[in-house]
Amino acid sequence: MMTLNDLFEHQLKDLYSAESQFLDALPDILEHASDEQLRNAFENHLKETKEQKKRIENICHELEITPSGETCQTMKGLISEAKNFIEEAEDNKELMDVGLIAGIQRLEHYEISGYGTAVRFAKELGYRNIAKTLQETLNEVYDADSTLEKLAETRLNKKAIGGNS
Repeated sequence: MMTLNDLFEHQLKDLYSAESQFLDALPDILEHASDEQLRNAFENHLKETKEQKKRIENICHELEITPSGETCQTMKGLISEAKNFIEEAEDNKELMDVGLIAGIQRLEHYEISGYGTAVRFAKELGYRNIAKTLQETLNEVYDADSTLEKLAETRLNKKAIGGNS
């Protein structure tokens, strides 16, 4: 890597890998959610994530780069942690829901960091339309995080305090 453009390309490939891994993992995570509103939030985010991955593909096409070729090790680790949690909390559905939220929020926070950086780089490189597209995704990720936070704070954390079922 020699230039900011090289680093931007690396960021896009990392985000593409992260979104791809998230898309692969989310259906299994969704399957373990017992709360209907949480399941709906995960299903909505699954649809959004598909669109976010397509946006990166389109951006890469516009920049004449291949989006694949990188493996986002951070996302790989965060997904592994989420899967380990699922195995550990299998018998407690209230705790499962809260733990799934915590795990997905970690993934979202990583994406917030990645997309925020990509938006900044795109602006600095003069890619105004690409920056707008990346900002759209960043806004969706913020919204998904906020939705999960509200579900946890308004209902699900209280249920988990109550114990097993």
